[in-house]
Amino acid sequence: MVQLTALTQEVLSAILKTIDEGIHVVNTEGKTIFYNEVAARHDGMDVKEVQGKYILDAFPSLSEDSSTLIRVIKTGKPIYNQMQVYVNIHGTRIDTINTTLPIFVDKEIIGAVEIAKDYSRMKQLAESLLDLQKNVSKSNKKKASKNVTYTLQDLKSINPIFISMKDEAGKLAKSDSPILVYGESGTGKELFVQGIHHASHRTNGPFIAQNCAAIPETLLESILFGTAKGSYTGAVERKGLFELADGGTLFLDELHTMPIELQAKLLRVLEDGLVRRVGSAQNTSVDVRVIAAMNIHPNVAVENQKLRSDLYYRLNVFTFSLLPIRERKEDILFLKDYFIQFFNKKLQKNIKGIDLNVESFFISHPWPGNVRELKHTIEYMMNVCEEDVLQMNDLPIMMRQQAVSHEKVERNFSLRKNVEELEGKLIDHALCLSKGNINQAAKLLEIPRQTLQYKLKRSKE
Repeated sequence: MVQLTALTQEVLSAILKTIDEGIHVVNTEGKTIFYNEVAARHDGMDVKEVQGKYILDAFPSLSEDSSTLIRVIKTGKPIYNQMQVYVNIHGTRIDTINTTLPIFVDKEIIGAVEIAKDYSRMKQLAESLLDLQKNVSKSNKKKASKNVTYTLQDLKSINPIFISMKDEAGKLAKSDSPILVYGESGTGKELFVQGIHHASHRTNGPFIAQNCAAIPETLLESILFGTAKGSYTGAVERKGLFELADGGTLFLDELHTMPIELQAKLLRVLEDGLVRRVGSAQNTSVDVRVIAAMNIHPNVAVENQKLRSDLYYRLNVFTFSLLPIRERKEDILFLKDYFIQFFNKKLQKNIKGIDLNVESFFISHPWPGNVRELKHTIEYMMNVCEEDVLQMNDLPIMMRQQAVSHEKVERNFSLRKNVEELEGKLIDHALCLSKGNINQAAKLLEIPRQTLQYKLKRSKE
């Protein structure tokens, strides 16, 4: 039997104590040789109640079959992301996600280490949310639609492509086919989806949104599909979001963060309209329209194996790509005016607009946060502004330095040069939007095709 020296144990303990995860190490006899404070907090125990004890004595609700540590000692095979539900010696139920690994020295197993993540609180919160949604749905299904506060008309734009997209969304809202929405953060994906739901025949049905990011796979599965009594210790019969959204719309945001294995189950629901609760052998039919959204391009997600290709093709019946605001510059000044009016009412102010330097900066700024960033920038400026026009000094601190540099560059007020530059930018933008089609670009610019060809020829001379 290979033994750890006292020095090795001391060094190992010092290292493991610095890790912000629950760490539990046992030897081949199942006796705890290391148990850190984080693990103790997860388990609702004191370190002294576990250290040096046989694991089933410290956790009597477990068995040799249900204990991941004992199973790994016996098999020598790792277990990844395994949900474990047990009751500690104080009678408290604990939910963890465990990764348990065998420890080998010279090809001989000397013990096992378990890295545990506590998601009891997250699970309780999710279950409370499900209970709340269930009660709302039971009391009056129409009340569930109050989650929808936006219509397609609330998406303000003067960009012809965006307006055309809204018109198309209003028409396709009448269908029950799934929809995939792609757009950068801040482009208004959820507002767009709510607008589709509001324009559909499901408008009086429930609208339920779930962000798929940063939720453990096992928990997300139970949230979506529900649980059957006895599927794990303490499990009760509980509807999932698919059942709660019956007759309405289920919006799955950041779909590409959903585990691949779970995406396969989602695909089956989309194909046959049947859901099976975790731990159940019975299928339940649901009438749900699924709308999914992503903040990375679907093709990139498929290539990086973050999105199943078959799920993509199933969702890709109707697809909408929301343009970032830097690609619809006419909306920057339009929305600027809209937000100023909005915050004038909210803050009881009388701001008349922005000065030329701020306007120039707004046009050139890339707006990585898109409409959301623009809105919050206007809100900040109006809170600190002491004049009736927003000035450069009113910009948020993080933007002010960029704006000062921009102002130095943009002090050339030559009308001819600025008009030529603006004209060139508008032409380039129109050609980009029309993918090089001269006729379409001319229509966007509202000039004859011959005039556009002349200007392009002159710019090359």
